[in-house]
Amino acid sequence: MTSTFLPDKRTGPDADRPPPPADAGRGRARRRTYHWLTAVGFQVPALVLFIVLVLLPILFALYAAFFRWGGFGMPSEYIGTENFTRAFDDPVFLGDLWRCLLLVVLSLVLQLPFALAMAVLLNQRMRGRAVYRMLFFAPYVLSEAITGVLFAMIFAPGDGLADHILGGIGLEGLGGEWFADPSMVMATLFLAMTWKYFGFHMMLYLAGLQSIPKELNEAALIDGANAWQRFRGVTLPLLAPTLRISVFLSVIGAIQLFDLVWVITQGGPDHHSETMAVTMFQFGFKRYQVGYASAISVVMFGISLVFALAYQRFVLRRDLEGATTTMRGGGK
Repeated sequence: MTSTFLPDKRTGPDADRPPPPADAGRGRARRRTYHWLTAVGFQVPALVLFIVLVLLPILFALYAAFFRWGGFGMPSEYIGTENFTRAFDDPVFLGDLWRCLLLVVLSLVLQLPFALAMAVLLNQRMRGRAVYRMLFFAPYVLSEAITGVLFAMIFAPGDGLADHILGGIGLEGLGGEWFADPSMVMATLFLAMTWKYFGFHMMLYLAGLQSIPKELNEAALIDGANAWQRFRGVTLPLLAPTLRISVFLSVIGAIQLFDLVWVITQGGPDHHSETMAVTMFQFGFKRYQVGYASAISVVMFGISLVFALAYQRFVLRRDLEGATTTMRGGGK
């Protein structure tokens, strides 16, 4: 009679350890279920708020954009894409698109470089730099309504501070109806925007500059690089992620600009400072053409969404991939 010897499969240092009880597996499953329910419990309130306050209004605006609706009751007069066709045939809305592009270009060409220059300056060792940082950042803390009223008073025709300063230095001919002149209103409005928002971007750049190791600049200095070469070869590449985020926020802010324009000019004179958000507000809450205003809001949302997706796909992808690689490598 032949017998077969079956060796024990447990070998090594754990060979003498008794097998885990069956309750241990059930305990681990219960803990996983508990952690999963805890995570869901923390996420559900945020998801509910997101659905109620963000997703449902977007879907309802998209639905209302296909109706002729005055804002009372529920939309009932279906007109298809007539509201969208009307928007792109409206010279005021087309002007809004042009003015939005103008503000984006001015922000990228003037406002952000100015904020970067101030950040580089205030990152140097100098007496009172904390006070200067606070003063430059203070306008961002003010509300847009206060900023609008302040600049409306400064650039008031004849009696404003700007005209008094120009008159005091013999340049009274440069003064005028700043916000009432179609040829000057956008430049003056952009000045108010720059005063309000450049401090925010300056603080972003300061945070990015202070995260750059000083040893890199010291090494470049030892190698004989001058200040411009160190800035171009060391500082600027390492500051690139912060610059990309700043550009993204600036463009999105220009697309959605409303409150500052509304307080200062309400889109005047003769629509020459109007933005898409101001036009949407005018038709939705002043003329009770909510269907058309919803179509404008959908176009604004579409422009912002396309830009955000394209920017993330082609510009922010390197930063996101780097962050993902770092997170994966940290677990090793």
